Amino acid sequence: MNSEHAPHARSCGACSLCCTVLRVDELKKLGGVSCKHQCEGGGCAIHATRPSICRAYKCLWLSGGLTDDDRPDSLGAIVDILTVGAETRVSIQEATPNAFDRSPRLQEIAAQYRDAMPVRIVEHGNFLDPDRPYRVLLGDSEEHRVRGQWTTVLRPGSEPERRRLSAFERLARRIAVWIRSRKISGMQRPEDRS
Repeated sequence: MNSEHAPHARSCGACSLCCTVLRVDELKKLGGVSCKHQCEGGGCAIHATRPSICRAYKCLWLSGGLTDDDRPDSLGAIVDILTVGAETRVSIQEATPNAFDRSPRLQEIAAQYRDAMPVRIVEHGNFLDPDRPYRVLLGDSEEHRVRGQWTTVLRPGSEPERRRLSAFERLARRIAVWIRSRKISGMQRPEDRS
């Protein structure tokens, strides 16, 4: 293991960023909404009986994949390596607006991985918005900025290229958005937190 990575087991400590950023269907909690079981100053009021998804979840920092100083609450984002379908990618989910653009360290982490796998940066914002923007960083400094059915492709030395999903992809996206909206219709909203 690289000496900059923790050789010891890590614990979340005061960090409970995943309790806000991630969606937990079992608790009917949307992503971007602080969990109603989250304690002041970090921690979980139902830690002993928390859902299995919460028990199993380990961000890249907790699993030892980043330096000690890269705890999510200090980065302002959760960093994960995810497998979605056949694709493995790095996921950076911002917990604060423009966390990625303001953080040289998050940019270093993205640069470390982007030649090996896509790096997807989900911008902070309205988690209910199906058009919430995200970026995908690829090798050779290529970047895709996605908002809804539109993608702007940025390549060094080239003019930006704007692409729209095909008619079939737009239909599939509308269906997926409809299914997602039905699934999250009864979940905890930001105004429900008390």
